[in-house]
Amino acid sequence: MSNASSIVSNRRDGSARPELETGATPTIRPAYRVKEKDDGFGLTVYLPGVPKAGLEITAEADQLRIIGRRSWKQPEGWTQIHRESTDAPFELVLEHGDSFDADKAEAEFRDGVLRLALPKAEALKPKKIKIS
Repeated sequence: MSNASSIVSNRRDGSARPELETGATPTIRPAYRVKEKDDGFGLTVYLPGVPKAGLEITAEADQLRIIGRRSWKQPEGWTQIHRESTDAPFELVLEHGDSFDADKAEAEFRDGVLRLALPKAEALKPKKIKIS
């Protein structure tokens, strides 16, 4: 039997991204929530400041990777005194162990919130056994 924490979990080493090479840009792990339903999983990822064009979602092997790139351009003639946010991209890598069917996954992105519907793989769905 599976549950949401084992179906979509952080990388085994606890990081949200692969080790950075020297000079690589650091990333920010976004806040997210996973809910398991009878027929699949619901994943909500919070990506403030990311436009739809800056969003990339890939499912390879047993990993789901979400990258959100944001940028901010300082207006001309404006002097920055303090800034509480950074332009570092968001990156979330979740292991799923082939627990969902990526071909049937659906995504909706609005107001910086990404919602994914991840249908369970057929092998994980309960099967009824006929009694003769």
